[in-house]
Amino acid sequence: MDRPSSQPALQTIAVVGLGTMGTGIAEVLVRAGREVIGIDISETAARRASDSLAAATARSVAKDRLTEQERSDVLARFRTYSDLAAAADADLVIEVVPENYELKQQVFRELDAVVRPDAILATGTNALSVTRMAAESQRPERVLGLHFFNPAPAMKLVEVVSCVLTAPPAVEAVTELARELGKEPVSVGDRPGFVADGLLFGYLNQAAAMYESKYASREDIDAAMRLGCGLPMGPLALLDLIGVDTARTVLEAMYASSGDRLHAPAPILGQLAEAGLTGQKAGRGFYTYEAPGSSAVVRDAQTPADGARLGEGRPVTSVGVAGSGTMASGIAQVFAQAGFQVVLAARSQEKADAAKAAIGKSLGRAVAKGRLTEDGAAQTLALITPAGSLDAFAEVDLAVEAVAEDLAVKQELFAALDKVCKPGAVLATTTSSLPVIAVARVTSRPQDVIGMHFFNPAPAMKLVEVVRTVLTADDVHATVREVCTKVRKHPVDCGDRAGFIVNALLFPYLNNAIKMVEQHYAGIDQIDAAMKLGGGYPMGPFELLDVVGLDVSLAIEKVLHKEFRDPGLAPSPLLEHLVAAGCLGRKTGRGFREYARR
Repeated sequence: MDRPSSQPALQTIAVVGLGTMGTGIAEVLVRAGREVIGIDISETAARRASDSLAAATARSVAKDRLTEQERSDVLARFRTYSDLAAAADADLVIEVVPENYELKQQVFRELDAVVRPDAILATGTNALSVTRMAAESQRPERVLGLHFFNPAPAMKLVEVVSCVLTAPPAVEAVTELARELGKEPVSVGDRPGFVADGLLFGYLNQAAAMYESKYASREDIDAAMRLGCGLPMGPLALLDLIGVDTARTVLEAMYASSGDRLHAPAPILGQLAEAGLTGQKAGRGFYTYEAPGSSAVVRDAQTPADGARLGEGRPVTSVGVAGSGTMASGIAQVFAQAGFQVVLAARSQEKADAAKAAIGKSLGRAVAKGRLTEDGAAQTLALITPAGSLDAFAEVDLAVEAVAEDLAVKQELFAALDKVCKPGAVLATTTSSLPVIAVARVTSRPQDVIGMHFFNPAPAMKLVEVVRTVLTADDVHATVREVCTKVRKHPVDCGDRAGFIVNALLFPYLNNAIKMVEQHYAGIDQIDAAMKLGGGYPMGPFELLDVVGLDVSLAIEKVLHKEFRDPGLAPSPLLEHLVAAGCLGRKTGRGFREYARR
């Protein structure tokens, strides 16, 4: 019998597997007016799913988002069963059982014998082959992937995964369903991780390897990516939320497909998984939690001591900033707003005066937005003395270099600072990709040299990567940490190697996004949407590449590839071609996208 035209094509939907994801998907469906058949062999899981839906809808009533009658209607549309036979009348079945191929295969085999010939079978896998599941089904043209993101009620992205066997009408039907659920469907092909997880898990894996190598603490890695990239969570906290065992499974599948060493699971993921330390669900993973299932982190043996001192730092009352560009001006503003006397030195007095004028405009914008008083802006500007020569740094306690990202230029400047600055002055470089030791060694006092990597725009960005070399003195390190706190920045410690924390994790992710486009797997709009909606990124990778500058990105990727010698870090040929063509992003009007000329 035909359905009334007003009734959605996919009205009765079975959800197989009532864990966190299955329960979330069921909630999204029943709230959108669908009849949902929840199936799980565990009565406890089924009861927990019903309780979760009852609690979620009760909260909605309390917030006046649902009436009591609407809540009753929602709850009435959700029924739970322990047998797959309950899916017999479903228009669509979504399986979200654990990421185990044999288990999913068994579920699909049993569903083949139960569901109607016109029913669509969807797998919620994010790592396993949809093609393989379809090929082993009696109805391959009706099998596809429907990948929701956790938590399903909140996350907008749904990846609709088709393979060579999938019939277009099935894809169209679930795509329309996703839109009706208020989601943003992105159509992708069948490969491990699809788009969002394909990019996300490589990044998470590298963060785990960085932590395992003791290059930086878990707190500093997570803080660096939150504050340096605007991400909602740090990578190690996110691994704990996803599940360390789940991440390892996804990476194994990705590595089997790509052969890329960047996808080979970091050994620590296997060690934690084998020990049962799978993250929040176990109460312990990279962090320790109040209880299994809790998101509240508690102290453990690795937690830094409160107020731990690094030793006595050197006194700093005056700061010299070398450079006249955006970064130098921003850093000078940061120090002056914190009450430091600042000397801003450029290659000429004219350039120094222009840099101070730029700071004046920046402070004016802050006043206009109500973030600063006019008196505060005037006092800040009065603390900045522009100078046309580094000779003005003779009495500064801290000299911060923010000139071009060119090793020869920086070395020449540090040789000059060595001659000009008084004994005991701390010399800092803001390099984002060059070895700090290479500039330290041109001075007669490498123990006084340290990396102090601010992020652009410096007045707004809270992160500073503090980069010690093997020669940096302890009191120099302590000095810079103290200064960061005084200027209201969050310092993270890392060693002197390419990319430090943020760029070492960010740019391989951007490079992998370009490779997806190169391989014609997905378009730039799809990838940007997937990472913003599925990963909570403030910008998609191609938006970010065009803002940073493709030439800057290529230079950093070359440095990473040269230092770590991993084939997976080799810059994408597409990026090299765009740079060679002068398509550098927003600054030239064309990068991965075209921009209106100003």
